[in-house]
Amino acid sequence: MARVFIKGGIRSAGVKLGWLMLLLLLLVPGATARQQPQEEEDDIKPSRPTVANSAEIQKAGVLQVEFGYDSNFRGEEFRSQHSLPLTLRFAASDRLLLEADLDAVKSETDEAGTRMTGVGDARLGFQLVALKEAGGRPALGFAYYVKLPSASEEKGLGTGRFDHALVGLLSKKFGQTDMDLNVAYLNVGREDGGRRASGGQAAVAFSREFENDFGVVGELSGQSLDDVQPRGVYALGALTYKVSGRLRLDAGARFGLNPEAPRFGLFAGMSVGVTKPFHR
Repeated sequence: MARVFIKGGIRSAGVKLGWLMLLLLLLVPGATARQQPQEEEDDIKPSRPTVANSAEIQKAGVLQVEFGYDSNFRGEEFRSQHSLPLTLRFAASDRLLLEADLDAVKSETDEAGTRMTGVGDARLGFQLVALKEAGGRPALGFAYYVKLPSASEEKGLGTGRFDHALVGLLSKKFGQTDMDLNVAYLNVGREDGGRRASGGQAAVAFSREFENDFGVVGELSGQSLDDVQPRGVYALGALTYKVSGRLRLDAGARFGLNPEAPRFGLFAGMSVGVTKPFHR
């Protein structure tokens, strides 16, 4: 009975959070109606905490460093999963982004209570901005990522196989609300042999920042194969705070919407921009 109650409470909280995020995104508090002087464009374009990324990138020459904590609970193959993801995103130009990701620490506990800890998988990739947003036209981009099997297959922290992802990105601003839509083709190596599997991923995220520098983010995402997150369908809600044009904080929760997805997860982190780190 206790387990049923906990699961029901989690799902109920997820539904309430989803409605709250929708109201925050659509109904802007009257206090934000007052206009302020136009601010300069931020140096960074955070990619966390959502699966969907913007089709546009940060200012050319800016190195964006993202670090945080991420967790999942009650998945099909684990009781809990924790990681410390580190991401480096460098804008080589205003249309080319180079990216490197690593789960600096990954810990997983199975249903028997056995915990395995080590370094997670790494990922390298790049993103191209095909069209920048202008007038009524949305921004369009393409990205490619390859997963390097740096996580221990023996400990069950990784598959020991190379994975590939080809992503199409679309972004559009509706008033003060930003929408990012990503669709991806996934090609992953199976754990049970040399065969490979193909699948898909889709994510749509809405975000809005208020005049007091706080912001809200809501996302619906799903994938048919394990990638950055285990396969499943998710709803995500987060609060953000812009400390400056080069530093943003985020924290929130993620909820699984189907039996295959982990029941829920928590996350928190930051995005920092270093202007022209390789400039002499």
